[in-house]
Order: sequence, then structure tokens, then C-alpha cells
Amino acid sequence: MIDKIFSLFAPEAEPQKLDDRIAIAGLLVRIARTDGDYSHTEIARIDRILAKRYEITPEKTTELRQEAEVFEKSAPDTVRFTRSIKDSVPHDEREAVIEALWEVVLADGVRNTYEDTLMRLLANLLGITDMDSARCRQRVLSNQ
Repeated sequence: MIDKIFSLFAPEAEPQKLDDRIAIAGLLVRIARTDGDYSHTEIARIDRILAKRYEITPEKTTELRQEAEVFEKSAPDTVRFTRSIKDSVPHDEREAVIEALWEVVLADGVRNTYEDTLMRLLANLLGITDMDSARCRQRVLSNQ
């Protein structure tokens, strides 16, 4: 009986660590869905980003994106994604993640306030300054 009472106050187990591939792919999906229009253009951009980043086949890319779509839809918050990325991706490589996110935001040619707000949050949670995020966005724009 006493063990049951103490178990009520015991800290909950840490959620299982999220693989950085799923975390990054999940963020790409989340930013694409932010404007309510998850378009074929954004999906193709996500696939291109994942294939290049992880040097995987088109089939593996599709599998990874589809797994991330399912996970993203059920994920209650964004912090779980960013925490996993911060734990596994060195700070100097996180700007590449921000650039990838900007690629998806800009893929459909339209930026809205929801996407901008989420990008500011993501940059902050990944330890990237607003100024560095703006530089990432400019690099993406200059490469389009």
C-alpha cells in the first residue's frame, strides 16, 4: 500500500529519446502543415532535403517522411522535436536545420504569420538567434 502511495509521487520516466532523423523530418512536416496547406511542392522539398541530408534512396526518403508525418500528427508539442535535435546535432550544424525549415516555408512562394511565428520559436529552441535565422532565410532565397 505504501509503495503504491510513493509511486504516485515518483517522477515519470523520461520519454524515449527521439531519433534525430524523425525529429528533423517531423519539424519539416510541422512547418509545412502550419499554413494549413500541406502541398505537393512542400512534400517534394521535404523529400529532397531528407534525401540530400541523409544520402538515402527515394524509397527510404518516402518512408522517413511518412513516419515523420504520423509522428508529427500525434506529437503534442514542438519541444520534443527540438530537444532531440539539440541533444544530437552540434550547434554549428543546427543552422543547416534552420535553412532546411526555411526551404520548406518558402517552397510554395508564400510566407504567412503562422510560419514566421513558428520559425522564430524553432530558431530560439534550437539556440539560433533571430539574426542567424534571417541569414539562413537569405541564403535560401538567394539559392532559389
